[in-house]
Amino acid sequence: MNTATTQADHAACLALLAGGSRSFRAAARLLPARIAEPAAALYAFCRVADDAIDEAADPGAALPVLWARLDAMLAGRPHAHPADRAFAAVLREHGIPRALPAALLEGFAWDAAGRRYADLPALQDYAARVAATVGAMMTLLMGVRDPVALARACDLGVAMQLTNIARDVGEDARNGRLYLPLDWLRAEGLDPNAFLAAPRFTPALGRVVRRLLAAAEALYARAEQGIPLLPRDCRAGIGAARHVYAGIGRAVEQAGGDSVSRRAVVGRSRKLALMARGVTALALRPAAQPAPPLPATRFLVDAVAALPAVAPDRLADRIARAVALFDRLGEQGTLGYRTTTSR
Repeated sequence: MNTATTQADHAACLALLAGGSRSFRAAARLLPARIAEPAAALYAFCRVADDAIDEAADPGAALPVLWARLDAMLAGRPHAHPADRAFAAVLREHGIPRALPAALLEGFAWDAAGRRYADLPALQDYAARVAATVGAMMTLLMGVRDPVALARACDLGVAMQLTNIARDVGEDARNGRLYLPLDWLRAEGLDPNAFLAAPRFTPALGRVVRRLLAAAEALYARAEQGIPLLPRDCRAGIGAARHVYAGIGRAVEQAGGDSVSRRAVVGRSRKLALMARGVTALALRPAAQPAPPLPATRFLVDAVAALPAVAPDRLADRIARAVALFDRLGEQGTLGYRTTTSR
């Protein structure tokens, strides 16, 4: 694929995400450009896949079509869509195994089917698919395949998804969706169907939400153990994301767990302060005895571990990439030796 096509596909991915993907915008701000560009392709693939399933009359029938598109990308023959071409390049260049994006597609299908979750492990199975998969793929974009780093990235993804669920209980219920563990609801005397029919906050519901936030907080603490295993220029960004999302959870807690009659908001000044805490990630050290992966995410870590070993980075390869980078920067006018740019 020529450079012009690659740049056009990247621009199309950014346009696809414009105004709608807060997750991508956060990642793009917090991470170096060398990671943000392939991340745009990853998030664009997520958007295209999610829309394809959400808009299908039969989500079950849409999934095999998406799997076929994914297999075409992995085979180097992507469909004629910018997101497919861009993500195919990311899959190839970063050695992402099929199991990761395939699990993401499965999670989207669970969403479209309105699946409910009997207990926390079942909910973690869902979070592993829609969030931990992205964390694992982002780790591979950073060039990291260490199983401990991947397990901790998956912990962070699951924690973020649990926080999202706790924050959006009311919004989800009004859209006919319920993600809270059913056994926790029933233990508090809450009937899931009755709640969906007339969503309202009660102290019992608040206890369920706070219990979910406690589970997320435990995973945020575990996730920190993997940050020192990431490239140094990525650590502060990942640390910032961890603190901002945990801050959302604390805002829900401060409201007594009420995310039905209100939506937790972290103010700009508070968010900036939380992002600044990401700098503390630079001083973190790996755990002496790292925790194993969550049972829900072990299959993601194992899928990466099963890949062939990566050959050592040869000096000639590094020089070739550096030359290509300088050529690309020159084409964009970044180095200042072109008076015009293609923009």
